Amino acid sequence: MNCQSPASVGANTQTMLLFVDDVDMHCEQARSAGAIIVDEPRVHDYGADYWADRSYGALDPEGHLWWFTQRLREPPAPQ
Repeated sequence: MNCQSPASVGANTQTMLLFVDDVDMHCEQARSAGAIIVDEPRVHDYGADYWADRSYGALDPEGHLWWFTQRLREPPAPQ
């Protein structure tokens, strides 16, 4: 298997999304560890019938794009 990092090929090769408990604290820890924050934490609200998240995007030293999100609101239960 030939695996290469995004930094070595000059293009994004994958994206990962992970849920965390406190996205703001996580973002500051990632920034302190050397991650490049490409999208600052902000709320994505998809309306009252859907969910709301607070998320940010970061690049690691190899160029992998990571998204971290905290669920703020679940969609209402079906009636």
